[in-house]
Amino acid sequence: MHSLVFCILLGNLAQHLASRLVSLEPDQDVDKWRSDGWQKLQRVLKDKPLHLTFALKNRNIGKLENTLLDVSNPKSSNYGKYLSVDDITEMVSPSKYTHLIVSTWLLSNGVQVERDCELNRNRDMLVCVLSCEVVESLLPGTVFHYFKHSKASKPVIRSDSAYYVPDFVSKHLDFIGGIHRFPAVNWGKTNDEERRKKEARAMNEAVGAGVHVGVYPKVIRERYGIAPDEVGSHPNNTQACSQFLEQFYSPADLTEFFSMFVGNEFKHVKDMAKVIGPDTGRSGLEASLDTQYLTSIGANIPTWFWSTAGRHDNQEPFLTWLYAMGNTTTVPWVNSVSYGEEEVTLSVAYMQRVSVEFMKAGVRGITLLFASGDDGASCKKGKFSPAFPGSSPYVTTVGGSGFKNPFSVGDEKGVDFSGGGFSNVFPQPAYQNGSIALYLKIGNNIPDEKYFNKSGRAYPDVAALGRHYWIINNRVPFPGVMGTSASTPVTAGIISLINDKRLTASKPPMGFLNPFLYQNAHVLNDIVDGYNEGCQAHDIGFYAGEKWDPVTGHGSPMYHPLLEAAMAVVGVDARKK
Repeated sequence: MHSLVFCILLGNLAQHLASRLVSLEPDQDVDKWRSDGWQKLQRVLKDKPLHLTFALKNRNIGKLENTLLDVSNPKSSNYGKYLSVDDITEMVSPSKYTHLIVSTWLLSNGVQVERDCELNRNRDMLVCVLSCEVVESLLPGTVFHYFKHSKASKPVIRSDSAYYVPDFVSKHLDFIGGIHRFPAVNWGKTNDEERRKKEARAMNEAVGAGVHVGVYPKVIRERYGIAPDEVGSHPNNTQACSQFLEQFYSPADLTEFFSMFVGNEFKHVKDMAKVIGPDTGRSGLEASLDTQYLTSIGANIPTWFWSTAGRHDNQEPFLTWLYAMGNTTTVPWVNSVSYGEEEVTLSVAYMQRVSVEFMKAGVRGITLLFASGDDGASCKKGKFSPAFPGSSPYVTTVGGSGFKNPFSVGDEKGVDFSGGGFSNVFPQPAYQNGSIALYLKIGNNIPDEKYFNKSGRAYPDVAALGRHYWIINNRVPFPGVMGTSASTPVTAGIISLINDKRLTASKPPMGFLNPFLYQNAHVLNDIVDGYNEGCQAHDIGFYAGEKWDPVTGHGSPMYHPLLEAAMAVVGVDARKK
């Protein structure tokens, strides 16, 4: 920086420092840890290094959104003309003035930006490693403690008080990560022991009566019409599952799973093509479920296991994953993610900025599928409580279903745990307008409007089987595993198979799915029975019904009808020009 400019900025900064302090996230629930089972421990020592993520304000967010919807719209001549990471940087990177203001503010507080910080490829996330003493001085209000949880193997560092920045700096930041948000240890019911044992007892009783029951790859492939010879073959096709809370997968478990439940039925890859992040430790139910069903439905497709537990006790794993995604030139085309939190526990600024990261992924042609959650419509203070990221308009959200008759491969119904509802943060996107208007007109037993925001982004978009799963965990067969975290890798595997056919035909991958799905909802299997949990009498939320509904979306993904619709969309892979 030119010395004269720097001196002028410092002079202006000295005047600004007397200005008022403001909170970047005034609606952040800083007491979330109390209800989530975290225990507050001792203060953090002054010299302890902390990792902060400064989310710098982007330019041209409207242009980014328009581009995403254009390249994702099958009716557009630009369908499939995806952008590179560098294209995105040119479009949305913060202004030089933003970089100058934030850097000067940090320098004035003793932060050596070039030494202590790293800027991502999109130039909109600055990750700094600073001592606790510097952070508490830089961000008035912060007081850092250790916190521990019975479901986490190590404590995390967070501040349970609000943080403030000078008003003139706040105009250039969306939020600062690494202060408030705790790992989502209570997301979903996949690891809920009581529910899992109940499912297992029902299955064992049926087996004892001489009835074969349970969901495994052959059952899923039969239900969704995937023949044994329908597997991946294109060398550039990839898929991934992402984990955030020290969930490890076991190669031995994956081998055992294929041996027990697949055999020679169809061709498959026996191990992960790539493992990112920590991969040592006792394998978890969640990781076992995701890897075993993504690789068996999206069979023979190279698969990444992307683990982001947070290498340091003060990182936010989900933010770390987003940062890495944006910094990685080549990312798997389809990503299955079982993660989420209730909107009421997060700041609007955080959710909006994370959704910008989803848009960036979409314009690159990356498909993001998120589990809708396992708490139904949920309930907080007499109203339904939607979940994020499932409520973001820029991801495809997957709900849960089950067989009406668990002893046969047949019709499905919505299940009570299937997350679904209407966002209180994000307005309804245009691609949903017709579907939601029809639901509000003909929907089955629509709850009173006091329970939900009828103008919000509605979810899920689709659903898939989510009950009675068999997995192998630590070399032991586990029955009765359940959750939308089962439905999501199954749906992801089906989309990966479709991508494989499109890539083989020299067509671009599907990318952000929702515009395609809502235009082709008729090819999905409409699920008209069932309901999810919520605030109404008998703990009921929404009911499934004809067409779109907040339990199963537009229904489950029948492979061949979806494939036919997808292959009818031309699209030109702009990167081959």
